[in-house]
Amino acid sequence: MKKNADGTVDFVLFSTVMLLVAIGIVMVFSASSYTAGHSKSFNYDYMYFFKRQFLWAIIGFICMILISKFDYNKLKKLTLPLIIITVLLLVVVFGFEGINGATRWIRVGGIMSIQPSEVAKYVVVLYMAKSMEKKGKKIKNFFFGVIPYLLVAAFFAGLVLAEHNLSIAVVIVLVTIIMIFAAGANIWHLLALVPPLAALGVFFIKTQSYRMNRVTGFLHPFADPQKTGFQLVQSLLALGSGGILGVGLGKSRQKCYYLPEPHNDFIFSVIGEELGLIGCIIIILLFFILIWRGIRISVRAKNTYGTLLAVRIISM
Repeated sequence: MKKNADGTVDFVLFSTVMLLVAIGIVMVFSASSYTAGHSKSFNYDYMYFFKRQFLWAIIGFICMILISKFDYNKLKKLTLPLIIITVLLLVVVFGFEGINGATRWIRVGGIMSIQPSEVAKYVVVLYMAKSMEKKGKKIKNFFFGVIPYLLVAAFFAGLVLAEHNLSIAVVIVLVTIIMIFAAGANIWHLLALVPPLAALGVFFIKTQSYRMNRVTGFLHPFADPQKTGFQLVQSLLALGSGGILGVGLGKSRQKCYYLPEPHNDFIFSVIGEELGLIGCIIIILLFFILIWRGIRISVRAKNTYGTLLAVRIISM
């Protein structure tokens, strides 16, 4: 729960987050009920994913309340231990069996799982904010102020990339650049990084056939609608059939084994089909409000550390 500089809770941000969580729970239930109810893997329990999502929403709400009472400046003392734990998790994850060709999860007793890459993208925030606050105006020096942070980002992004998780690796690097900019780096130094980083991105996409297939499938989904373009074609059919007002909550047809992973990767397609264009616009507006209030809080933070923490979190 983000607070203003005077310690009061930002009611607009709080309300926005609660609305997004509520919509998310309802739509996860709607998108997953058919798959879960017809699958032996989930004991034919159509509320399986809803109950899990609702439980974690409650846990998240409690954590939000507790953390809102916590002085974020105390996180500075926890930075080094958290960095060490995160690196260990990113290494340990390779000892677990992968899912869909990617090794990303650590299973804990068959009850819950941890995704170290998700932990990493937030722990790196703490290090960057603490270090950049100390560095001050020296951040304007390219070799002393920019390169060290890019190397740290590259280290964590490299470990995440080894898990076949290009998306979070890209997020770590891009948000690091945003944070360097917010800390006061020379804009020309950052613009000079665009060509080599873009070239690296192209390289990593072309070196893995499944990534290249995703790109070509995205650009030309109807060229191969049964294979590389299948997911996107089905999601477009879902969005298109929703029209302006949607077919109605719970009435999606594409979630019935047409859309792969309808309750997570393609949930927005289900939202578009059931709630229509208006529902999609409302959700997008809520995210714009979330970003706006986050930036507002970062600008009004009491110190540089708070500003950089808020910038990094809202950027992600």
